[in-house]
Amino acid sequence: MTVNTIPGARAPAPTPPHKAGLAALDQGDFMTLMTKQMTMQDPFNPVDQKEMLAQMAQFSSLAGTAEMAETLKSIAGKLDAVLAAQSAATTPPTA
Repeated sequence: MTVNTIPGARAPAPTPPHKAGLAALDQGDFMTLMTKQMTMQDPFNPVDQKEMLAQMAQFSSLAGTAEMAETLKSIAGKLDAVLAAQSAATTPPTA
């Protein structure tokens, strides 16, 4: 079976590499999803503004929590380094 191409038709856009689950979503993904949702909604029955604001608040809260987790990991790493240096400085040399 032969498949003929349609003149003037574009090839589908390449898909980006698959991200590792929901944890890999970022603000760009949220904005893309929100824009698509607004584009595809029924103009006679639009999404309630309160629902849209609630979604944005939830995403903002989630992004803040993720940023805080990264900051805490960084602080924990630095504290581990300080404790290791302190331990090395207070350990008597073995002869």
